[in-house]
Amino acid sequence: MSPARHLDPGLFDETVAAVAVFSGPEHRLVYQNAACSRLLGARPLGLPAREAFPEPDADEFLRVLDDVVATGRPRRLPDAREPDPGAPEQARHFVYSCTPVTMPDGGGAMVVALDTTAETLALQRYEALVSAVSQMVWVLRADGSAHEIVPGWQRVTGVPWHGWMDEIWAARIHPRDLERLRRSWHTATAEEPPDVFENTYRVRTADGSYRHMSTRCVPILRGGRAEEWVAATVDVEDTWRATLGERLLAQVAEVSGESLEDTFAAVVRMIVPELADSCVVLLLSHEEWPLPENETVTVRRVASATRPGLPARPALRGQSLTVTDTVREVLEGGTPRTFLLPADGRIPEGLVPAVTERWLTAADATSLTLIPLVVDNTVLGYAATSTNGDTPAPAPADIELLRRALHLAHQPIRRVLDLQQARSTALRLQHAHLTEPPAVPGALLAACYRPASPAHEIGGDWYDALTHPDGTLVLDIGDVAGHDLVAATAMGQLRSMLRGLAWNRGPDCTPAALLSMLDDAADGLNIASFTTAVHTHLRRRPDGTWRMAWSNAGHPPPLLVPARGEPRFLTGPDQDPPLGVAPGIPRATHTHTLEPGDTLLHYTDGLVETPTDSFDAGQRRLLDAAASHRDKPLPDLLRVLQDLSDDRDDTALIAFRAHPAD
Repeated sequence: MSPARHLDPGLFDETVAAVAVFSGPEHRLVYQNAACSRLLGARPLGLPAREAFPEPDADEFLRVLDDVVATGRPRRLPDAREPDPGAPEQARHFVYSCTPVTMPDGGGAMVVALDTTAETLALQRYEALVSAVSQMVWVLRADGSAHEIVPGWQRVTGVPWHGWMDEIWAARIHPRDLERLRRSWHTATAEEPPDVFENTYRVRTADGSYRHMSTRCVPILRGGRAEEWVAATVDVEDTWRATLGERLLAQVAEVSGESLEDTFAAVVRMIVPELADSCVVLLLSHEEWPLPENETVTVRRVASATRPGLPARPALRGQSLTVTDTVREVLEGGTPRTFLLPADGRIPEGLVPAVTERWLTAADATSLTLIPLVVDNTVLGYAATSTNGDTPAPAPADIELLRRALHLAHQPIRRVLDLQQARSTALRLQHAHLTEPPAVPGALLAACYRPASPAHEIGGDWYDALTHPDGTLVLDIGDVAGHDLVAATAMGQLRSMLRGLAWNRGPDCTPAALLSMLDDAADGLNIASFTTAVHTHLRRRPDGTWRMAWSNAGHPPPLLVPARGEPRFLTGPDQDPPLGVAPGIPRATHTHTLEPGDTLLHYTDGLVETPTDSFDAGQRRLLDAAASHRDKPLPDLLRVLQDLSDDRDDTALIAFRAHPAD
């Protein structure tokens, strides 16, 4: 057997790596090249290692020497030391390997060290930088393992970082975000070369609530492949909430509904799916607040929305609910309350209508939250939001965000309430003026009024009827321009003025003269700027016919439905202008004879005008309907004709029918 070859340390004199050789049981330093002297400081040769390296921070190094010589196994590890005084060029951080070697006097060890001070300081500076901006930083590898460079996961979640982006990690991600997060990651990694990955998602925190996190992941390419990704994650919850608030405010500003139903329909679309899986709004039947103690109070379902993937929400018909003690407590307390739902699908009774209970069961609801809807210290009702399927129940912070989002709708709701109050006042005013027509010997009278429905507007339409002592019947129909309380008020004034003029001037004053007087008075008193009207006198003759005299101020012409013959409109040779256009101009009175059984109809333009059809088309529809239903009793005929309107404008009708001859 050939003798063992001894290590010749001189081979390392010119290497850039620091090399030191130790020999014998005391690990005497027998060699140190120039690079080692620069890196660790010059050491006297021949001394045992403990004397050559007397620094307190050399203990770990000395233990490694003992272990390598004793076991014959090499070791590699990083280390750090304080440079000698006056020698700043010496290394602060280095990595070294210790390998067993054979020396002339027995076993020994060779140490090879590399200076990593620059790299270590750079890493420390980077860690300090990202820590200063409250980011979590880690390195993600292709096998799914991950190493935290700047920790933060346990601080956020309360769970130690276990080193893998696996199902344990995924369990902390919000279920609604997890699949989207995975799809986004797959898309980024499938690119050639891989693309930068960015995503915002919710992470469950130590207290059970969720916070929005934003992650940006940059690939580290080696040979065109991404072997690692450097990721930085930052908590963006405050930014997300501020952005959400701005977005909700912008959406609220666009709410133009003129009914509470329209307004709340827009509100629930803001809530779902951003803040809840479903939302239903229920309004109280009572307008006063606080609620009466001993009266039955109900709520009705006016708006709802559900997130995609859940069963279709039920229609809004027949969904009222008697307010229970539980709901009354929530409303009077003014504080949201969450009900955790059992796994068997049973919904506590009395919180929502029965049809909504059935939907919640079918949609696998896990919680139900009731949030009072308060405007100017008045409770209008409540919103009921749910979480469904694997969506966790809302935490207190989530419920507060829901409450704030609903509060943002305060202004449009207030606007609608003001409009409804004005409309209610105008309707009361209008109905106070639109009294029942009088009984007329030898004839029948019927009248009706319908306000505009979809727009929830009140107009200036009116009708009137009175009889003079001599039996002359006076009929009026009119329409003041506008759809608000001002128009309704002007309508009441003009109707009263025309009624008073007709009574005081008597039946011998012509309809044209009366409309001229009304025009002058309205102009002088600055009551209304534009009004159409027809003023009619009807006087019965001994033969059973009726003499009709009328004047038309720019109004749709009266409709005659004769007992025999086709219906037609009664128009004069000339059309006089509306009231308020040219006061003082001469007006015309027209006459016609009504035969027994003839029907006369006065109406406003809401009956025949629609945005999609011309006025002439509307008149043709009226003629056809009148011809088809001419034999109906007068009140039934008015109901049929009134249905010709699309309800975009209010309509007033008053009809006269001469008794047929015996």
